[in-house]
Amino acid sequence: MPTRSETLARAASLRAIFDAQGAVLVEPPILQPADTLLDLYGEDIRARAYVTSDALRGEQMLRPDFTVPVVQMHMAHGAEPARYTYSGEVFRRQEHDPNRANEYIQVGFEVFDRADPAAADAEVFALIAEAMQGLPVRPVTGDIGVLMAAVQGLDTSPARKQALMRHIWRPRRFRALLDRYAGRTPVPAGRKALLAKAEAEISAPMVGLRSQAEIEARVAALREDAKTAPISAQQVDLFEALLEVKETLPNALSRLRDLAVDMPAIGDAVARVAARADAMRARGIDTDALLFEASHGRSSMEYYDGFVFAFRAASRPDLPSIASGGRYDALTRRLGQGDEIPAVGGVMRPGLMLELEAGQ
Repeated sequence: MPTRSETLARAASLRAIFDAQGAVLVEPPILQPADTLLDLYGEDIRARAYVTSDALRGEQMLRPDFTVPVVQMHMAHGAEPARYTYSGEVFRRQEHDPNRANEYIQVGFEVFDRADPAAADAEVFALIAEAMQGLPVRPVTGDIGVLMAAVQGLDTSPARKQALMRHIWRPRRFRALLDRYAGRTPVPAGRKALLAKAEAEISAPMVGLRSQAEIEARVAALREDAKTAPISAQQVDLFEALLEVKETLPNALSRLRDLAVDMPAIGDAVARVAARADAMRARGIDTDALLFEASHGRSSMEYYDGFVFAFRAASRPDLPSIASGGRYDALTRRLGQGDEIPAVGGVMRPGLMLELEAGQ
């Protein structure tokens, strides 16, 4: 295992790659306000982050990543366009795999630039690919925006679309919802019994935090959902075909364009994939060998809403991604208090890079 000093030295050399591109060094605090992260991810983030409290500042979290505080900083007083770099510890709880680090050094690069999003995507990917040269890793790309567009194109209620969008990053839950909305799985017995009752028959002791009005609103939403027609088998089959796209980028684009004939809602998103491929080729990336997986990124942080990528260790499937990143335009809207700007970034793990080198 590399020592801390070796890891920090590699982190400094990686950061120099981004310094050369004019990136500004930033150092967000290790303790982050919990309310922002809870607002973004809900209570699920507690399973992945270390939470503590402060008498004056309330709940705090040990920094689970750099992107959120960097976006907050930029949206508060950053110039345009802007490029930032950083390195330091991040902290992730590991409740199921004791062999995975719960504290490690991360180096990153973030680009805020509205001029040409495809070129910015290619810039981030190409610089991280440069840093990965010589390592036994293989890149994989995807685009969450294609999946989001496909969900918005489904012929179903806004409420069902919203639920599916919320769970894109939870593949099992997403699949269960899609099957339920398509009528492929039965309505849960408890819900069926609830919906069979007249409104006057629904009563329960008031326990927990929900008010009577919130309970009544939830029951009304369930009744409205029960009236919604199932998503057609054809649309579900097309969505499943989309999720199964896993090809080299040119072949994936061909398949996506074929699917767009029957799924016109994804047309603009597919065009963005094509524009990015052109920008990558202009940067010297061999797109003919670059893998594209439509489902890639669905287990990443939930702020990605477009291009996603990762570099995986070819001979070490036990390791997490050595580098990863993606586009998060929606996050700038969430944290921008009315402002927004296209943004993309990526991170690397210098400790894992040294570990791979030692094993070659």
